[in-house]
Amino acid sequence: MRAIGVYEFGGPDALALVELPEPEVGPGELGIRVHAATVNPTDTGLRSGARARQLRDVPPPHVPGMEAAGVLERVGAGVSTDLEPGDHVMAIIGPRGAHGAYSEHIAVPAESVVRTPAGASDAEAATLPMNGLTARYALDLLELEPGQRIGVTGSAGTLGGYVVQLAKAGGLEVVADAAAADEELVRSLGADTIVARGADVADRIREVASGGVDGLVDAAVLNEAVAPAVRDGGQVITVRGFEGKADRGVTLRPVWVREYLRRQDKLDELREQVERGELTLRVARVLPAEQAAEAHRLLEAGGTRGRLVLEF
Repeated sequence: MRAIGVYEFGGPDALALVELPEPEVGPGELGIRVHAATVNPTDTGLRSGARARQLRDVPPPHVPGMEAAGVLERVGAGVSTDLEPGDHVMAIIGPRGAHGAYSEHIAVPAESVVRTPAGASDAEAATLPMNGLTARYALDLLELEPGQRIGVTGSAGTLGGYVVQLAKAGGLEVVADAAAADEELVRSLGADTIVARGADVADRIREVASGGVDGLVDAAVLNEAVAPAVRDGGQVITVRGFEGKADRGVTLRPVWVREYLRRQDKLDELREQVERGELTLRVARVLPAEQAAEAHRLLEAGGTRGRLVLEF
């Protein structure tokens, strides 16, 4: 089968088309013919070697990709499911070695798979599992109650946008950042108050949220710089594993989506929220899988709104 992987870490051109054996579908697994796989910052980190320490005992090629959508092909032994071969499904994948979403075929635990939202294309559905579950987990960690205030940075991006929408669906008051060109988008996602983005966004959030917001999800990767936006004793949820220190009892806590890799209940809830119109699936551009290097270049250049998707 065709896959996109790297034998040596490096820039986007390190990605190459590789031929791999089609994976066997073991007990408890589902086999999926992938039609679409998204391109995320975790993928560029794998490709560049930023995650090399985690892969030092795994032989190449290393195939990126944490979320995919396509058609269910096979049901492994012992799986109890209402899904049938031919159904369109989406899945979250923990990539390791030759196992990743940038492949024509994948075999994943049944608990990592749900059907795609009604009316959604495979490209649209592929944008939901990893980013949606990351947003869901971030909010679960904050444990805010309806009526409390949440800050969101990077709100025009896929992760930040999902946080805004899920927070609003959960009854939270949302203070989000945005560049002038993105204000209309962020407002359409449900933000109650919008402040200008930038390195000093914490000051602007504090100006509109007296005493600070009750919690904050930092999808803009500003890390400890956004801690002043949060009230005393509040939490900042960070991405990419950042752990730091802040004063006033503020906690900086990383969100690891791997904790939700088998939370089928959470993924299926996200599907239902898409169908109810509470979540918006945003595709920036669809490229043939063979153009994965170009997709990585576009992502690393910044400014992408919605997700880049590889088509198999």
